[in-house]
Amino acid sequence: MMLMSSCGEYNKLLKSQDPDLKYSYAKKYFNQKKYVRSATLLEEIVHYFRGRAEAEESLYLLAQSYYGQKDYITASEYFKTYYNTYPKNEFTELARFYGAYGLYLDSPDPRLDQAQTYESINQFLMYLEYYPQSERAKQAQEILFELQEKLAYKEYLAARLYYNLGTYMGNNYNSCVLTVDNALKNYPDTKYREDLTYLKLCSKYELAIVSIDERLQGRYREVVDAYYNYMNEFPGGKYAKQVKKYFDYANSKIEKYY
Repeated sequence: MMLMSSCGEYNKLLKSQDPDLKYSYAKKYFNQKKYVRSATLLEEIVHYFRGRAEAEESLYLLAQSYYGQKDYITASEYFKTYYNTYPKNEFTELARFYGAYGLYLDSPDPRLDQAQTYESINQFLMYLEYYPQSERAKQAQEILFELQEKLAYKEYLAARLYYNLGTYMGNNYNSCVLTVDNALKNYPDTKYREDLTYLKLCSKYELAIVSIDERLQGRYREVVDAYYNYMNEFPGGKYAKQVKKYFDYANSKIEKYY
């Protein structure tokens, strides 16, 4: 009976022409965490409050109602509308933070398109620019690093795929090297740095193996250079034994053709 009464009350509100009544119930539903109901009511009335004291809070509550439903993309758009409309008001800092944080929560698997990850990064960078001393600044920085690691891992997966493809449908080792170079440039402090560096050396080695005679010497010297780069950075690295084998082989070929 209580459920039926609640549904009846809500249905009457939907038919009501009183925006103030709808607003009071939207806040009530929001506090009860009935976010679908609060969002539905607020969507209907938010434009009525333009120029009124309720305009700011109603827009922020609308964004939070979508956030509560885990519809982070829609929430982010309303948060953005809020802080662009009210750049220095009561909820501006929270709107900037939750707009970025929602996209972070919705950031997909590294194998998928990372448009939301990039947008979350951009919004967190803007948040830190506006609020560098905020109590949430440390959390924002930690999330930024986590998102950048996700992008670095995506680059590593792409480079590894090129390496595994080898000479299928062309020479994919060059693409592997290029992808690694871009990843190391964009994410120099990534925890995947050693794996990327090793993958680059492996690709250099495979490029030498399949090279024509005129390019053999240069390619084997590149293997040697890649070996020294790896060992200088990771002297006790987990791939040290394997890269030593590549180095010895490349050196033997250089001496043979010298």
